[in-house]
Amino acid sequence: MTKIIVTIVLFVTAQLFSQGQYEQGMGKAFALWGEGKNTEASSMFERIASAEKDNWLPNYYVALVNTTTAFTTKDKDQINALLTKAQTTLDVEITKQPNNAELIVMQAMIHTAWIAFDPMTNGMKLSGKVMELYGKAEAIAPTNPRVVFGKAEFEMGSAKFFGTDTQPICAQIAKSIELFATFKPESAFHPNWGLERAKEALTACK
Repeated sequence: MTKIIVTIVLFVTAQLFSQGQYEQGMGKAFALWGEGKNTEASSMFERIASAEKDNWLPNYYVALVNTTTAFTTKDKDQINALLTKAQTTLDVEITKQPNNAELIVMQAMIHTAWIAFDPMTNGMKLSGKVMELYGKAEAIAPTNPRVVFGKAEFEMGSAKFFGTDTQPICAQIAKSIELFATFKPESAFHPNWGLERAKEALTACK
């Protein structure tokens, strides 16, 4: 995995002016992220998380922002700082909700970022863990498109490395796109990203 495209859609409704602090804060954090201000977005999500201790979403996005940023740099110190923050934050939520498929996928992504940074050192150590995580997430949420696509994309990287057949994996990517079409997040702030990346991956298959 060399890059992850995250698409965030914010729904602007007539209730905009009656939003509470949580909704306003989340909206601002997403806006910062969309402007490429990743550090500021991460800090905003952290502040929201400190006030919303029973809500896993702010810390999830701290982990997601930092992990996706880590995929875009090769600086060892920066990657270590980004992924350490992502892991520390994710640990807070995954301890509370060990069977949350979105959090499990996030953990797999953190491991994948380490593998992408240093395949020779981290590939053997973490690849098995990544597949175990996707297997667990698939058992919990088999129709979650991020679970299906994340597993397929990781398998694609391995297949290309070892020169094995990629067509069964391409079929799973196509399946994930079908699932994206019918997936309905619980709220405007619940994870709903990955479709564009899946489309790119399917195009590459062809």
